[in-house]
Amino acid sequence: MPRKKATHITEAEDKLACIIWREAPLTSPELVTLAERELNWKKSTTYTMLRRLCHKGIFENISANVSVLLTRDEQNIRQSRRFVEDIYGGSLPKLVSAFIGDGALTQDQAREIQEMIDEYKAGTKNG
Repeated sequence: MPRKKATHITEAEDKLACIIWREAPLTSPELVTLAERELNWKKSTTYTMLRRLCHKGIFENISANVSVLLTRDEQNIRQSRRFVEDIYGGSLPKLVSAFIGDGALTQDQAREIQEMIDEYKAGTKNG
């Protein structure tokens, strides 16, 4: 069975990912320059983080050209789904229940969730 790509990115990986999402497409030498200027990272650190992000299927680096495979929103969705799978056994109702149970869900949030459910049922899913 093929191994699933890791979905979680570390804080350091996220710092580099933000630069890539903002600047892509770009070359890896350009990325090294940006990371040095913005993050005060050495070339080796940048390449290590880039390699990790590529391994996770978020970016690719082919012939020193870095491109986006997953947008920030797509990565956030992927990471969120994995969180729900890991923590709540894939159950969205259990996730919502956790917020309702401790009073963290406001009336406005409940109304917004209900509107999303109603749109989904009507087939007009809001992106």
